[in-house]
Amino acid sequence: FWYHSHLSTQYCDGLRGPFVVYDPTDPHLSLYDIDNADTVITLEDWYHIVAPQNAAIPTPDSTLINGKGRYAGGPTSPLAVINVESTKRYRFRLVSMSCDPNFTFSIDGHSLLVIEADAVNIVPITVDSIQIFAGQRYSFVLTADQTPDNYWIRANPNLGSTGFAGGINSAILRYVGAADADPTTTSSTSTPLLETNLVPLENPGAPGPAVPGGADININLAMAFDFTTFELTINGVPFHPPTAPVLLQILSGASSAASLLPSGSIYELAPNKVVEISMPALAVGGPHPFHLHG
Repeated sequence: FWYHSHLSTQYCDGLRGPFVVYDPTDPHLSLYDIDNADTVITLEDWYHIVAPQNAAIPTPDSTLINGKGRYAGGPTSPLAVINVESTKRYRFRLVSMSCDPNFTFSIDGHSLLVIEADAVNIVPITVDSIQIFAGQRYSFVLTADQTPDNYWIRANPNLGSTGFAGGINSAILRYVGAADADPTTTSSTSTPLLETNLVPLENPGAPGPAVPGGADININLAMAFDFTTFELTINGVPFHPPTAPVLLQILSGASSAASLLPSGSIYELAPNKVVEISMPALAVGGPHPFHLHG
């Protein structure tokens, strides 16, 4: 998992980080030897101007992997280094803390055995690259079975400075015994992860009749972007923070969800009902996951 600020664009300026819950009964425990704080990989877009002073839709200046990175035309700054030992099997937890771009992730010369997607254990699938969008998480097992050396870790964004010239969008996988130097490896990928190939280990099925509209309550969320106000809208309503905290509104006499602020942004649901939510992906902008809080 990961955590981030929900106030304006604070998380784009760095208020974000990984959050890992370890499962002692993980069904994939036999597939890896090492799973600790050193095997967490975070991907972030980074902006050299803080969001309040930036353009309405800025372009990332660089990519950070585990908080480090280089930018086009910039200095040869130290990159994040992930150390591995030959023959060991590592469970890496890949977390996209992106504000906007998606990344294509790969590690030169190594295959990635994907075992988990967004906290759901899946039937293991071997790939050599992963396209990961904002908020998504994947776990993969990497076996350190190559010649001890330095290998590029790559996270190519779809926005901003793409490619890997000068070590941008990169980190280093370093075997024990390898020199303290940038890699000279090249990328060759042919088996990308396809989300349609992900199969959960356990599939409890969705509640309600398995037909469109078979739920007790059906809600359609039509998303759009207002280019005059630079606001995203849902069913024609932009989100504006409430002028008073919800608890204070209730203490002041608000007796129903419909009477709470902000008006038009609250959907009241009856208890113990099956709810189907449809979200046509028609709005412009960077793809983001849809999730519930609480």
